[in-house]
Amino acid sequence: MEALLDALGHPERKLGTIVHIAGTNGKGTVASCVASIFKASGRKTGLFTSPHLVDFTERIRIDGQQISQQQVADYCGKMQPAVIETGATFFEATTAMAFAFFADEGVDAAVIETGMGGRLDATNVVQSDIVIIPSIGMDHTEWLGGSLREIATEKAAIIKPGSRVFTAVPEAGEAFAPIREAVEAAGAELHQVEREAEWSVEEVCLGALALRISLEGGEPRQIRAALTGSFHAPNVCLAIMAARSLGVSWEHIETGLPRLGAFGYRARLERIADKPVVMLDVSHNPEGMQKTAQSILELRNCFRFLYVIIGVAADKDAAGIVHHIAPVADEIVAVELPTERSLPAAELERLCAEAGAQHVSSRSTVAEALEFLDGRAEHEDMILVTGSFYLAGAVAAMERFRSARASAGAI
Repeated sequence: MEALLDALGHPERKLGTIVHIAGTNGKGTVASCVASIFKASGRKTGLFTSPHLVDFTERIRIDGQQISQQQVADYCGKMQPAVIETGATFFEATTAMAFAFFADEGVDAAVIETGMGGRLDATNVVQSDIVIIPSIGMDHTEWLGGSLREIATEKAAIIKPGSRVFTAVPEAGEAFAPIREAVEAAGAELHQVEREAEWSVEEVCLGALALRISLEGGEPRQIRAALTGSFHAPNVCLAIMAARSLGVSWEHIETGLPRLGAFGYRARLERIADKPVVMLDVSHNPEGMQKTAQSILELRNCFRFLYVIIGVAADKDAAGIVHHIAPVADEIVAVELPTERSLPAAELERLCAEAGAQHVSSRSTVAEALEFLDGRAEHEDMILVTGSFYLAGAVAAMERFRSARASAGAI
């Protein structure tokens, strides 16, 4: 990365205020919240996230607008000699492209989500002003380590001297100590959400979360965010704490959080159709699926019957994932992902049955599963598509849902 960025004139040094985000779950939510708040405050804001759902250009945005395909082509041509010389990977080249685009466009702030881990992540070449670590869980263990402490150590390595660090990782847990140690080693500044914020959930509905939030004993504020599920509350608090530390007003925070859709926030319990409601979700580890199941239970009075279409990658903890969603579903259809990394649908069906699913079957593709449910689901039902970014991307790309979303705006 250093060699590639050197060939590009070191754009990572020209990104304005840098917010660097690592963690197991919640990274994308926090990143979109911060970026949307920054835009509302008048800052020209770059946002780099991964993976994309439908189009590569979703990964790189300024003030919510995706990089154009022509700009991607132009940067590819510009970067090609350096990519060949350095042997850069796809993600390294994509990261360098994002930084070059943000620098060329003169952003005031850059919100950067790590790809995986932190210490060896391609994004870990920036000198962060703000570091946010929403959560630490057991995922990518073959690369990051087999314990929460090891994983936290990898992710906390994005902390730099002078960074302000914000985390929702519990102080009493195994994962907190490596974060504290990294903060102390860097001479950084640590803020833990449960120490400095109080919140209560006022309302939970499809696509909207109302919170009452107070920071460090200050006056409570009423906040609405375009999110589904009360579990997002700590993520919202982290984004607000980070923004307030940079002097962003409460008015800009209150303006930005309802507008997450304008920053490309997708597929985190996103409603993409009605009658029946179709929800798109990308939870792909046990901790994330537990929160998805919790959110579905909060919304249980909104629908009559819950159908779940699920696909899981072979390198994920499929048994742990289905353990949380199987008891919530009335019927499950297991499918294969549109990738060679997929767990076979028959194997996933077996795991769902072992986890207590009363009615479970399998189909080869999500298209076949949706066709099957078209003949079963009533207007009052919900269909939840979950388990993988690959699966969510395949559904988001379907014309029936693209058309429904376009006609309704960002649902």
